[in-house]
Amino acid sequence: MSDQNTAILAVDTALGACSVAALRGDAVLAHQFEEMARGQAETLAPMVRDVMARAKIAFAELDRLAVTTGPGTFTGQRVGLAFMRGLRLALKKPLTGITTLEAMAAATTAARAAAIHDARREEAYLLLWEHGASIFAPMVLPFAGAVEKIRSFGPCTLCGTGAPAAAAALGTNYPLSAVRQPDAVWVARLALQRPAPDTAPAPLYLRAPDAKLPQENRPARAETVLP
Repeated sequence: MSDQNTAILAVDTALGACSVAALRGDAVLAHQFEEMARGQAETLAPMVRDVMARAKIAFAELDRLAVTTGPGTFTGQRVGLAFMRGLRLALKKPLTGITTLEAMAAATTAARAAAIHDARREEAYLLLWEHGASIFAPMVLPFAGAVEKIRSFGPCTLCGTGAPAAAAALGTNYPLSAVRQPDAVWVARLALQRPAPDTAPAPLYLRAPDAKLPQENRPARAETVLP
């Protein structure tokens, strides 16, 4: 846990946006969010510099760092993680990993929420959230199966890019939030609720990437965390 004087920088590039936030405790010092399908690699560093300048805080004054680990796009996940791992080494500050689905669920501010995000191939990333904690680890499954899991979970607020279709299928007991992408503000807030880690976070892959690295021929198992 951290007190109200803890300064933290958080970033997200893992899905369809790029966002950076600097907080001191509960107070948001500076924040920038831009939806984008690609281009996070070129956008992130200038965005971090701008947010830190507007926050009027030096990098050396930061106490904590945070980043989304996934699930997300193969390239997007690595952009944010590589940047923040480098900053962790340079500043010698703890770096906390937060999943994209946790960040979206927390951003609804609802007691019960379901983060359902389009994973393509008629599949969805899913996480169920209750009273500030996930019910199970993020998973990928057929979209219809994700909707049924939400139905079994019961009335809750929906978020993520799959939320509108899920809301149409589930009915009035499943209100639709405005949250479609993770936001670094909520990445920071969740990180501040957790103990500072001693190690760097790894990307969370729930399935094999569409674009494979050389000699990467073996399919990844579901819910596998790779370095």
